[in-house]
Amino acid sequence: MAHLGDTAPPFEISKKKAEARLEAAQQRLLRLRLLLGGQLGEKRIGPPLAVVFEGWDASGKGGAIKRLVAPIDPRHVRVSQFAAPTYDEKRHHFLQRFWSVLPGWGGMTVLDRSWYGRVLVERVEKFATEKQWHRAYREITEFERTLTAEGMILVKFWMHVSPDEQLRRFQDRADDPLRSWKLTDEDWRNRDKRAEYEAAVEDMITETGKKRAPWTVVPGDSKPYARLAVVEHVCHVVESQLLEKGYDLKQAD
Repeated sequence: MAHLGDTAPPFEISKKKAEARLEAAQQRLLRLRLLLGGQLGEKRIGPPLAVVFEGWDASGKGGAIKRLVAPIDPRHVRVSQFAAPTYDEKRHHFLQRFWSVLPGWGGMTVLDRSWYGRVLVERVEKFATEKQWHRAYREITEFERTLTAEGMILVKFWMHVSPDEQLRRFQDRADDPLRSWKLTDEDWRNRDKRAEYEAAVEDMITETGKKRAPWTVVPGDSKPYARLAVVEHVCHVVESQLLEKGYDLKQAD
């Protein structure tokens, strides 16, 4: 796993080569998804797959998610986005609102933001008390232990971007009338608190990066690299876990 200070791709890759690798990875993912959904091979449904995305504002989460789900039939994947909890959601335990979108056997869900808001924005902005967000590390790891013990394949990404590249992307959005809606006053406020958020992210990765559900930090300054890295890593995790569960991956060829 990369450290938050690592912002550059581990190797140089041209846009053309990145696109070729991305296309190959997308085709591999499509076959794996059909295998999980019981559409290939023995046609028995496989374990649920959940892919969690967290990251800085303008870190490329949306672009990575778009490339991840692009080859998959919309009937075979759900993308769920989470913002601040509603009044009614606040009346329940913070994990309650996530249960309904989690995939069952044969299903796949991509989460744009997740239960980690408890130890990130809710911690930094003091929407949760110190006692609450400290306790949340154990609650989250037990929650994920429950999911993975039942067979779920859980992939977690932190999309990282350097402060300079984030500022450049903010300015690009501000100057583009078709994308300016994506930039809010809250984004600028969060940027001013970057040091506090970095501390929260480091703690989150340390406290909740378990063997059954590790974090993968994706260097996001290069969008082409970040996108292919996400799709290739999901393929790698799915393949590894299916092999451990005794699946014949030749069925996906």
